[in-house]
Amino acid sequence: MSDPDTLTESRATRLRRGLADAETEQVGAALLLVATVAAIAWANLGSGYDAFWHTDARVAVGEWSMGLDLYHLVNDALMAFFFFAVGLEVKRELTIGELTDRSRAIVPATAALAGLVVPALVFLLIARDSGQAHAWGVVISTDTAFLVGALAIIRPQHPSRLRVFLLTLAVVDDIGALSAIALFYTDELHVVPLLVALVALGLIALVRLMPSGRGPLYAVLSVVVWFGLHEAGVHATLAGVAVALLIPVAAPRQNDVERVVELTRAFRQSPNPAYAAAAGRQLRESISINERLQRSFAPYVAYVILPVFALANAGVVLDSETLRRSMSSSLFWGVVAGLVVGKLVGITGATLLAQRLRLGVLAPGLTIGRVAGGAALSGIGFTISLLIVGIAIDDPAAQDEARVGVLAASVLAFVLGAAVLRALDARRPVVPPGTVLLRPFDPRRDHYKGPTDAPLVLVEYGDFECPFCSRATGMVDEVIEHFGRDVVWVWRHLPLHQHHPHAELAARAYEAAHLQGRHFDYARLLWAHQDQLERLDLLRYADEIGLDLVRFEADLDADDVLRRVREDEDDADLMDVAATPTFFIGTERYDGQWDAPTLIAALDARRPTP
Repeated sequence: MSDPDTLTESRATRLRRGLADAETEQVGAALLLVATVAAIAWANLGSGYDAFWHTDARVAVGEWSMGLDLYHLVNDALMAFFFFAVGLEVKRELTIGELTDRSRAIVPATAALAGLVVPALVFLLIARDSGQAHAWGVVISTDTAFLVGALAIIRPQHPSRLRVFLLTLAVVDDIGALSAIALFYTDELHVVPLLVALVALGLIALVRLMPSGRGPLYAVLSVVVWFGLHEAGVHATLAGVAVALLIPVAAPRQNDVERVVELTRAFRQSPNPAYAAAAGRQLRESISINERLQRSFAPYVAYVILPVFALANAGVVLDSETLRRSMSSSLFWGVVAGLVVGKLVGITGATLLAQRLRLGVLAPGLTIGRVAGGAALSGIGFTISLLIVGIAIDDPAAQDEARVGVLAASVLAFVLGAAVLRALDARRPVVPPGTVLLRPFDPRRDHYKGPTDAPLVLVEYGDFECPFCSRATGMVDEVIEHFGRDVVWVWRHLPLHQHHPHAELAARAYEAAHLQGRHFDYARLLWAHQDQLERLDLLRYADEIGLDLVRFEADLDADDVLRRVREDEDDADLMDVAATPTFFIGTERYDGQWDAPTLIAALDARRPTP
């Protein structure tokens, strides 16, 4: 049974969050680029670069001490925060995000897996005799920050669907890269500190049960996990991922949101510190700690941690000797070919295969050509690639060759991706998503009024709590009366959760009434009482029209009913439909006024010629 009090995130909220994330990532990518150029310049000005990053830093408690130079302090300690942020995103996507929907996630997930395996195979094919074949992990990861920044610079037409595809792909890519570090780049294991880390992780899993003080406990136990993994011989950055995967995440619950409204109203009526503190606390608690931490950490990761990492890792001496040695090195060419060719072939080929096998579909406006452009950009493998260079390769000269390969591959991947996307925009302009109806009228599935073979089809996406939809109902009745049997009207659900917290429950009630053949009668009561859509109100309306209440309530909470509503929502989401009411005439989106005379004229203009 589904939870009737759980709210899903609205498309408008996701859009605003996506724009904010994109701005952070674009600025972060710019800082990352500046730090990379600065590191290269610094390394080529003398010996100060290496001397600085090999400065010792030591932590001591009593007789115990741990020494790290600045380079390892950045790569082992500071980067744990980066992997913590990655882990939070992975946990969210797996729990309530894109990766919870198989049909939406299967294509980018399949592409991501191929984008991990094919580059590694290409690398091994070229660099197998270099003595550094075990460094195949250098070519498997995509740098998400640079990837998003590259999209912002190239500005392809209608990039939102490509961006969502690539970000979903990047989540799976991150999971694969982190797994590779844990499984293949751990040299020796010390059992006792590993057990300490595991016990601390077990305690972190229990912290969610604490009534208060969870933040300090998470912080202290996370430090214990980091030290435990470091002393155990496991790369300590994985502590960030392990902790993040145990941080709870959930969609906001309606009861919590309504409690915030009540406390805010109380503060407005009687402003005092107690109400202000209670409203602030309830507002904070209504959002899961996972999302709060993502918001808190994102700017520090993008603006501080990653630029400092680039400054510590991208400094390679680009003198004639290094370049000459790189040009003749199979390690260098293995890195370049793995990232540039492997990513392009792996991601594009897997996407095409997934489509041919009908494992999933691409979003409207996203073609295989644009996926190829995004796949080329995925060859920008900077952050984790440079990290694995330091982990997997011991020889300084070989490290320089691999770093030059990563830098060269990133530049080539950007140029290739930009060329593909701009060529496609010039020759095959994108049809904006939502101009064409994703799923045509299907009388076996849709709710409709009128003959199924009517020459005119009017499809409406609406929301039972939306006052504009209520007014549109009378307009639709006029349209049906005017055209008679020449029009069929189709109703599809689009509950706007952020603005209308009862809309999804009302849509499910409509579907439950449909299962007893009374959905149109029930809809009239929903329109008449838009300000009374609580659960008990919906049961009362069902009783008024004589529905079987036991069956109605069971259907109201049934997963099949919820899935039926979500299918309509998903269609709207894929078409970038985010307002109600939204109409389609036939399969074309209608963007004019929706008063009856104007809509009648639009339908007349699109009447098929006999």
